[in-house]
Amino acid sequence: MSRVDITCDEAKNTANRKKHGVSFEEAQELLLSRDDHLVIFDEEHSIDEDRFISIGPIRRGLVLVVWTERDLDVLRVISARWATTNERRLFYSYIGRPQ
Repeated sequence: MSRVDITCDEAKNTANRKKHGVSFEEAQELLLSRDDHLVIFDEEHSIDEDRFISIGPIRRGLVLVVWTERDLDVLRVISARWATTNERRLFYSYIGRPQ
């Protein structure tokens, strides 16, 4: 398995942490995890670049992470927040476990 680098904008990370209570460092736990998580292509927001939404567990709970792939092994975190009730249902349905 190849190494994946995660990048982000530090000012956006600070703003995201204040607004949503989740840092991009925490969000990268999901992207680097070998645990199964739901990945959805975000067609609506993929005008200038392909964007993806990942929903899955990190140490403190279930998160939603928006990210893009910059290069083959470089991902950039765009935003992260705690998963909503509907997003939690979607994730648990995906992994085949009722919530």
